[in-house]
Amino acid sequence: MKKNIIAMNASIMIGLGSILAAPSVYAESISDLEKQKESIQEKRSGVESNISDTEKKIDNLQDKQMTAEDQIAAIEAKIAESAKKIDAKNAEITQTKKEIEALKEEIKVLKERIAKRNEVLKERALSFQETGGDVNYLEVLFGSSSFGDLVDRVGAVATIAEADRDILKQHELDKKDLEEKQNAVETKLASLEVAKAELLEIQKQQKQQKQEKDALVKKLKQQTEKHEHEKMGLEEEKANLAAQEKAIKSAISLEHQRLAELEAARKKAAAEAKKRAEQEAAQAASQASESKKQSTSSGYSAKSNSSSAPSTSQPSSNVSQAPAVSSGTFTRPSAGYVSSTMGERWNKQHAGIDIAASGTVPIVAAADGVVSRSYFSSSYGNVIFVTHSIGGQQWTTVYAHLNSRQVSEGAVVAKGQQIGIMGNTGHSFGQHLHFELHKGAWNYSKSNAVNPLDYIPN
Repeated sequence: MKKNIIAMNASIMIGLGSILAAPSVYAESISDLEKQKESIQEKRSGVESNISDTEKKIDNLQDKQMTAEDQIAAIEAKIAESAKKIDAKNAEITQTKKEIEALKEEIKVLKERIAKRNEVLKERALSFQETGGDVNYLEVLFGSSSFGDLVDRVGAVATIAEADRDILKQHELDKKDLEEKQNAVETKLASLEVAKAELLEIQKQQKQQKQEKDALVKKLKQQTEKHEHEKMGLEEEKANLAAQEKAIKSAISLEHQRLAELEAARKKAAAEAKKRAEQEAAQAASQASESKKQSTSSGYSAKSNSSSAPSTSQPSSNVSQAPAVSSGTFTRPSAGYVSSTMGERWNKQHAGIDIAASGTVPIVAAADGVVSRSYFSSSYGNVIFVTHSIGGQQWTTVYAHLNSRQVSEGAVVAKGQQIGIMGNTGHSFGQHLHFELHKGAWNYSKSNAVNPLDYIPN
């Protein structure tokens, strides 16, 4: 019984046909499996290299992000410093405007003083005109009654003339002072306004630089997240390739074991045949009826050959509520209707089909194979990967969003054997089976995905 089960498992894993075929056929199948194993190892090496490259990209992006964040911090410090300077200029402008208001009061007083002086000068000029100017002064001088009186009169005239000159001189000084004060405060205010405008322009440029750096950091973060997601996918691909390699090694080991047992069975059959031939020869010499002996020997040989052939029947599977197992290479993995086909969906590539149904719906293996992975994924939910080797070609089927998984990694499954129950786990909206078919190994980019509807019954 143990030998029969081992032979059955090997047949399930690689679909080699009858165990009594020529050894060269099996050797060729083992060679195919070895090639598949080498191909998987090569892909694993490539994926590991891609992971390393992606990690370097992530490190580089993170370094750039740190540099940009340091630059943002420096720019923010400059913006704060500019804000302080602008506040200082605003304070100076406010103070200068107060000085201007105070100066306006001084200007008002000066204008009043100048106006009064103008009136005095007008009166002087009018008096001078009416009296004839210098003649009046001469009359004053010549009209003196004595020398002392003359001296007094000359002093008086000189005083009046000096007073007039002082008024004119002060008048000019006040006007000049007024103009200088006006020019000074206006120049100061204009200078402050220019300085403030320059600071505002600097601050505007600094804020623009900060916006650019913020945009750069955002872009770097998005690129980092993209590469981190890519790295996760590559690590997932690496894990799947490792599981597939393990499954292929298991298939090779089982096939070698099956071939060894077949060779042992052949040797045993040859020895038994030789022994029967010797017995028949001895019986021919001693018995009278040669035809009866030959008939008995032929019956015994058929019986012996029948008993020596290991059973290739597959274990019964729970296929309740599941579609009947088809005769094609792949059978339909579950009952239900196709709710979503392969192609672009939500701006992403939908690499398989969705089959929806309500209630308790069993999920079955689409073909004979080995479970390479059985685990919970954040996106796939409860998911099972099965590796198949059919006619020298490696295939991978994926069964996602399961409610429960009934097989573990390394398990040998038969076409139509129940492996889980349809569910709504992972990134899923409503109960359904997400089914993928890959001609070759599963990879992160899903470049080997083919349309399952081209291979399973509709």
